[in-house]
Amino acid sequence: MIEYYYADLLRYAVVGTPNRLEYDQGLFVKNGDGAADLKPIAHLYKSQVSQLAAYLGVPEEIQRRMPTTDTYSLEQTQGEFYFSLPLDKVDLCLYGKNEAIPAADLAPVVGLEEEQVERLYDVIESKRRATRYLHLAPALVEPVNEVERIKNSAGKVLKSAFQNLIT
Repeated sequence: MIEYYYADLLRYAVVGTPNRLEYDQGLFVKNGDGAADLKPIAHLYKSQVSQLAAYLGVPEEIQRRMPTTDTYSLEQTQGEFYFSLPLDKVDLCLYGKNEAIPAADLAPVVGLEEEQVERLYDVIESKRRATRYLHLAPALVEPVNEVERIKNSAGKVLKSAFQNLIT
């Protein structure tokens, strides 16, 4: 939480970097790497993040680096750890699930059997259910209307500031 210490001290916002797969599947710790005021790439698939990095000129060494769980000392990628598949295949299957693409149509594109894609669709849905709590705001016994108005207003200001930043 050291990032929030400095953000509060300097009146900054904390920016998080989960991509769509990480955010959708809850591949983060709620008050760890998931804590952020703004998550500007949470709507982008990993492949889109890679394309954006290339467009922005991010050094090749960083672009080629595979995301890891940073949890265990065992050398493996997030895809291997969480799905037993490379991330590019999981990314495409998440897209297929989100766009309601039949497993039979997606399987040859991803290089998997139809049953494997169906199983991955089930795993995606299961992880969504299991990690739903990570996306929830703290529950209140009773709403504090004055704070809710301020919170809604601050959210609009932050979103507007981000929109101005990227245009």
